[in-house]
Amino acid sequence: MRTVDIIHNKRDGKELSSEEIAFLIEGYTKGEIPDYQMSAWAMAVYFNGMSARETADLTLAMARSGDQVDLSSIPGIKVDKHSTGGVGDTTTLIVGPLVAAAGIPVAKMSGRGLGHTGGTIDKLEAIPGFAVERTTEQFLAQVREIGLAVVGQTGNLTPADKKLYGLRDVTATVESIPLIASSIMSKKIASGADAIVLDVKTGRGAFMKSLDDSIKLAQAMVDIGTEVGRETVAVITNMDEPLGPSIGNSLEVLEAIDTLSGRGPAELTELCLELAAHMVRLGGKADSEAEAKELVTRLLENGEALAKLKQFIAAQGGDAHVAEDPARLPQASRRVDVPAPEEGCVAAIDAEALGITAMLLGAGRATKEDKIDLAVGIKLFKRVGDPVKKGEPLAELYINREDSAETAEMMRRTAAAFTIASAPAEKLKLIYAVVTKDGIRKL
Repeated sequence: MRTVDIIHNKRDGKELSSEEIAFLIEGYTKGEIPDYQMSAWAMAVYFNGMSARETADLTLAMARSGDQVDLSSIPGIKVDKHSTGGVGDTTTLIVGPLVAAAGIPVAKMSGRGLGHTGGTIDKLEAIPGFAVERTTEQFLAQVREIGLAVVGQTGNLTPADKKLYGLRDVTATVESIPLIASSIMSKKIASGADAIVLDVKTGRGAFMKSLDDSIKLAQAMVDIGTEVGRETVAVITNMDEPLGPSIGNSLEVLEAIDTLSGRGPAELTELCLELAAHMVRLGGKADSEAEAKELVTRLLENGEALAKLKQFIAAQGGDAHVAEDPARLPQASRRVDVPAPEEGCVAAIDAEALGITAMLLGAGRATKEDKIDLAVGIKLFKRVGDPVKKGEPLAELYINREDSAETAEMMRRTAAAFTIASAPAEKLKLIYAVVTKDGIRKL
């Protein structure tokens, strides 16, 4: 088998065999196939696409290129959740305890934030003492004992995907939907999940800017799951404005605690209940979405989900008292209001711009090597559709640095992310569609 023949076949729009795809990924991972040939293949895929079977084969080949987590010692159906990245997205910290409280084991590996999107692992590290590094034995034992563990990704999970992603980034092939879908799903499959719920973001603060592209990506990932025997559901959700009002690690932990205490933001609560309900149904604890939604709502209201969060924090060495005393979380030295420049109605909020501003404050990373400040961030007071008076606070900055010029610039950037119009604006739709193996259901 020759790499050049595989490139030739894909260039001409032919379907590659399972053996050809396995040969390509194995050879590239081992360094036997050079970057220039893999770049040519990636560009051929970009223009000609891949069938559902090809994409599933690519996903499995990447999943098998490194470590695979064996969750078979954990009883029950293991359901994982993945978000394609957004701003103010604290769902894992809420959905994990909710689903575990329903009796579904959640064994999750999460990543750190990079760029304008936050990482679950960074948020958890805002809890004093919380340990995100666990041995495989500790990880499995914790899920068996309390039903929930969230740890950092292992160093050798899907090495083929790491190599291919880096190559795509410099060869203008990042936007290929089969390559995006296989990248995401290979990590989920290597992590050992039996079933997968995907939160596919769409809009200005998301990777996929258009609803059509987001649905195509969701369908591709659901098709992969179906091909490899993992039931998969994708929920298409809005990221034209931040999901929750808090952007920043410590702030988002507090928001998760508030949500599990029954006093969280409406949109964040709604989405978490939606995602948790799908996980509960896939996990076999409910026969329908309606029954699952009723169960997770009850667990939120009766305090069982909050109790599970405390148990989870304590199990990983964290200070569970943060649930009652948020002052134990990292605190910023200053808070600065950002006033509205004019009266009117909030017509749009640039989620990506706010995510970048939070990163510049120190809440995120521009490069993987950057150190983050767990206390800083942005708290929004207005959403799209809200009326606002001139001088009324649009948001509040949580700051640790003392540079007045930098503070003024951060205030300017935050205010510029809000579009204020004279005419009333409608509230944004939160959930656009649900994609399953049976098709697309628009909401």
